[in-house]
Amino acid sequence: QSVVDGPSRKDWRGGRGAFQNVIPASTGAAKAVGLCLPELKGKLTGMAFRVPVADVSVVDLTVKLSSATTYEAICEAVKHAANTSMKNIMYYTEEAVVSSDFIGCEYSS
Repeated sequence: QSVVDGPSRKDWRGGRGAFQNVIPASTGAAKAVGLCLPELKGKLTGMAFRVPVADVSVVDLTVKLSSATTYEAICEAVKHAANTSMKNIMYYTEEAVVSSDFIGCEYSS
């Protein structure tokens, strides 16, 4: 990632000052989700934000559900997956953390 104003072949925003900006960018994360969870292949898109941090990324997942549910039920389902079928792949926490708390985290992104 360019860290000073300069040209970017992929996207003009990518050459802007990384220490001063949150820069929208493309990501392959949505495609990777489709590889890990084949039933989601082609059903989601993604974008990234380049931010001035040393490491770590975040996913903001928005879904349209086929039936009504609650925020608490969704959190519980994600927590359950993190402790069972996605154990050692996905991490779930309700603690007040920041990105640097995950540097060196053994779970995949």
